[in-house]
Amino acid sequence: MNLSAVIDELVEERGLDKDVLSDIISEGMLAAYEKKFPDLPLRVKYDHKTDELTVEVEKEVVSSVKDAEIEISSRKAKNIKASAKVGDMLWVPFDGKIGRIEILRAKQVIASQIRKIEAKAIYDEFKDKEGTIVHGVVHKAERGGIAVKLQDTLAFLPRPFMSKSDKCIVGYPIRALLKEVLPEPRNENQLILSRTSEDFLRKLFELEIPEVFEKLVEIKKIVRSPGYKSKVVVVSNDTNIDPVGTCVGVGGVRIKPILKELGGEKIDIIAWDESPEAMVRSALKPAIVNKVQISDNNARVWVDEDQRSLAIGKGGQNISLASRLTGLHIDLVQPEQERDTEARLQQHLSQEEEKELQTQELQDEA
Repeated sequence: MNLSAVIDELVEERGLDKDVLSDIISEGMLAAYEKKFPDLPLRVKYDHKTDELTVEVEKEVVSSVKDAEIEISSRKAKNIKASAKVGDMLWVPFDGKIGRIEILRAKQVIASQIRKIEAKAIYDEFKDKEGTIVHGVVHKAERGGIAVKLQDTLAFLPRPFMSKSDKCIVGYPIRALLKEVLPEPRNENQLILSRTSEDFLRKLFELEIPEVFEKLVEIKKIVRSPGYKSKVVVVSNDTNIDPVGTCVGVGGVRIKPILKELGGEKIDIIAWDESPEAMVRSALKPAIVNKVQISDNNARVWVDEDQRSLAIGKGGQNISLASRLTGLHIDLVQPEQERDTEARLQQHLSQEEEKELQTQELQDEA
């Protein structure tokens, strides 16, 4: 069985090692023969010199053959191995034939082993890049996402990890976070990308802003509503550096490439503050906050009526992001609610005063 042409073709197509391929093909052919002859001790060998694949069966050397499938006469055995004697076990050429079904089995085993080797090569190449931004080209748009070509390897960007503004045009360059590198493909995908994670935005800041990369400015926390808005809390580790100004840049020169990458998603950059009240005020930007009152995990916030819609944001996303950022449940106090509270408080105080007056009158009578 001539294999050199098959092996050379696979080496050229897949870039695999010749010796490894010959072992895989031998393993596949052995699986095919074992499917047809499950009770026989078989082995398959590939001779690189002759470019031949040979199948052998192990037989016992006997003086008188009773079962030709597993026994060989001592006379015939000596023709194969001169030192062979009765009782020895000897590998001899096997002349059994296999059919289409067994060949199909061989192809399945060979394809499976090749996939495992390719998966390991991809894993070894990309595992160290997990959590970093990779550059690729949109290869194909699918229902569940898009296939992205990273040089010669395909990665997958699922639709849940894309924002609505992301372009899916074949041939377009694209950047994404290498979110996960799987040891083996899952649904034919081994490299999983993301453009919606907080880590993607963090890495963009590191790429575009040297002070963030060098840790002179530290990102404390990021929350995102992909395609709508992100809020990024920054703090300076150098008293001479303004963390917000550094990230924005003169005339927005540093933040603009990040905004462009995110398709116009808004970014609120917030300076870190030890005060929870100050953080709530900043987290609700662009709304102007009049007063913040924090109790346990709740924050009551007072804003003017014309600032309420800004504080809440489109679909409630701004206040939701602010809550996630501060870890507090934020409740905007309505003017009517405040007036009702004051009225109830005043009524309570009046009742208390009346009780005190009655008590004093009783004491005077006594």
